[in-house]
Amino acid sequence: MAARLRSGVLELVVPAKMPVAEQQHWAEVMQQRLERRAERARPSDERLTQRAQKLNLRHFGGALRWKSIGFADMDHLWGSCTFTDGAIRIAKRAAALPDWVLDYLLVHELAHLIQSDHGPEFHELENRYPLTERAKGYLLALDAMG
Repeated sequence: MAARLRSGVLELVVPAKMPVAEQQHWAEVMQQRLERRAERARPSDERLTQRAQKLNLRHFGGALRWKSIGFADMDHLWGSCTFTDGAIRIAKRAAALPDWVLDYLLVHELAHLIQSDHGPEFHELENRYPLTERAKGYLLALDAMG
């Protein structure tokens, strides 16, 4: 079974012998999944703030403070942190990434609130997030494709 939106129309591929009632059920299930995915892909500064607060508690003991956090138009970077005033920006294109990759981007930028460069101390902070290496690989693959 597969589903996708094409020009605003839900296309559902199901086995030919599937009963109509079951087809309808799966159409509704898949439509809900696609709607949830589309909602997650919309850049929301509030969503970023909530995720950053949770990550701050989990990986930094809630000690970090920032001035602002939000999505921004960025073509070449995935994120940035202005160390001097605590402004964190995440690329709008990252909104569609899986949550665990977005969380890595946030942890990376949160770590810059403590350490401005990418030295050993920074990597120690960044590696508090257990999926750091996996997320870096994911982003490298995306960058290579595009």
